[in-house]
Amino acid sequence: MRRGLLSVLFLLLLGSSLLAAEKPNFVWIMSEDNSSHFLKLFDPTGAPTPNIDALADEGLVYEHAFSNAPVCSVARTTLITSCYAPRIGTFHHRKSFVVPMPEGLKMFPAYLREAGYYTTNNSKEDYNAKKSADVWDDSSRKATWKNRQADQPFFHVQTYTTTHESSLHFPAKDIQDKPTSTDPETVFVPPHHPKTETFKYTYARYHDRIQDVDQQVGTLVDQLKQDGLLESTFIFYFGDHGGVLPRGKGYAYETGLHIPLVIRVPEKFRDDVGEKVGSRIESFVSFVDFGPTVLSLAGAKVPEGIDGRPFLARGGAPIVKSDESFGYADRFDEKYDVVRTIRKGKYRYVRNFQPFNFDGLMNNYRYKMVAYREWRELFDAGKLDETQAQFFQSRPAEMLFDVEADPYETNDLAGDPEHAQTLTALRGGLNVMLAGMPDLGFYPENFLAANAADNPVAFGQQHKDEIAKLIDVANLELLPFDEARPQLEEALASSDRWQRYWGVIACTSHGQAALPLRKQLESLASSDSENLVRVRAAEYLALHAGVDPAAAMKKAIADAETATEANLILNTVVLLRDGQPGYEFKFQRADFKHLKGNRGELDRRLEYLLGK
Repeated sequence: MRRGLLSVLFLLLLGSSLLAAEKPNFVWIMSEDNSSHFLKLFDPTGAPTPNIDALADEGLVYEHAFSNAPVCSVARTTLITSCYAPRIGTFHHRKSFVVPMPEGLKMFPAYLREAGYYTTNNSKEDYNAKKSADVWDDSSRKATWKNRQADQPFFHVQTYTTTHESSLHFPAKDIQDKPTSTDPETVFVPPHHPKTETFKYTYARYHDRIQDVDQQVGTLVDQLKQDGLLESTFIFYFGDHGGVLPRGKGYAYETGLHIPLVIRVPEKFRDDVGEKVGSRIESFVSFVDFGPTVLSLAGAKVPEGIDGRPFLARGGAPIVKSDESFGYADRFDEKYDVVRTIRKGKYRYVRNFQPFNFDGLMNNYRYKMVAYREWRELFDAGKLDETQAQFFQSRPAEMLFDVEADPYETNDLAGDPEHAQTLTALRGGLNVMLAGMPDLGFYPENFLAANAADNPVAFGQQHKDEIAKLIDVANLELLPFDEARPQLEEALASSDRWQRYWGVIACTSHGQAALPLRKQLESLASSDSENLVRVRAAEYLALHAGVDPAAAMKKAIADAETATEANLILNTVVLLRDGQPGYEFKFQRADFKHLKGNRGELDRRLEYLLGK
């Protein structure tokens, strides 16, 4: 009897040991540009996705999964590095310069290769950091797990472009000529969008794309089944950032950051992961966490120096449960912004560091979409309601939303006394986080390119106190002007050019309340030693004192050294031309011939301002 019990115990221990030693496979399926709102699995107004639903039936649905950035290159770089982009210098889309990985770190698939995995990517990369040769065995349109050695575990990434933004770059005549499978009269149009025929058709067409990508998911799963790999493979399905309809992709709202995430757990490992198959998980997960989660599930070591933590593990290994996610939005193609956000529980706090840069500021690629163009035309014609018009108006410096009650973030609670405690707590938490990283986004892009590109992390640590001071100056936007005035005067007179820079931006955020500082601002506009400070001061005087900025901007372009610097200046030009009161500028292409460096985003701006 005793010998029999010992034998059973030995077999149980042996089975447990063999399971722990066995390495699972991993497949990531990414669909481009779709937030969780577009799948009925996550939102009752979404499209049906039976193949993704089938993964959920045999896996886990994550209710609160977030990309840390709302646009491809920044989101994918966060995903592959497991690091926050503002800390490592990879936060602008698209890159004007490529930075190295933080010292001692590799993109996480390299650690899987060290552990014996065959790693493949089919095929989009779009990284803002330098990729070493040991990341992928194959990264191409032909990449597949089928080329690995016999019995070698694998990690495969498959990106489907079916739902990419470009799928909605259709001509207006398609609304009449190309009917959708989804009835436009049945789709939900959120309150921030006008309920026009154009928007209803665009939503219906995107629901069709979601159903198309669901078919592609089903085909890939069938391939794994045919290869006898389904029950040894963890399948992650997720979107690479938020949705593509206007005010989704590129914007740090729920529609830009909240992604669908389903993880199918293979039968072989279901008793080993600590979560019941079929569950809907409430804990928050972010892109920085995906890499360490795969490493943990694979039994590989999770490196020090990353920002993410595993949220799923085997054999009782530690995981992190969280109720918050950090997000960021900076340059988006040629359009500049500086936005940081925290989602904690049911609240989203959004900090707009340049609130006068309204969301709808011209971005050429966005406005290829008929719905974007119509939205702007309706605003110009005064045909939008207050909620729909917000996209084309300056924003508050900080916003607070209850996203459970207000999923499309149209009711700002920042001024509501009942939410003052929540606002203060989230504001304080964000400030501590930004200063602690530290966040490199408080320097202009051209300055970082010239001074930090070789080692952004080291540069940030060397200038940590300086960055903390810049954050303090920027946060003078949040005080009543009379209370902020002494510190603003100090910032405008600082020997540090970037304190002056942020001091002027804070004045612009205060608007006409800051007119008592007009003489200081006029002095900065005419004679500051830093070109971008002169630009920002001229921006203030144009917006709030009625001073024509045309001559100042012409001189600023002449004084600029790089295309990146000029593109930042032209962001101000477009704001002052397209916003109120609407100034006229007369540039010629010859004005920009002297500029050095990558001209991609500058040329986008010039195409808009000057034509092709």
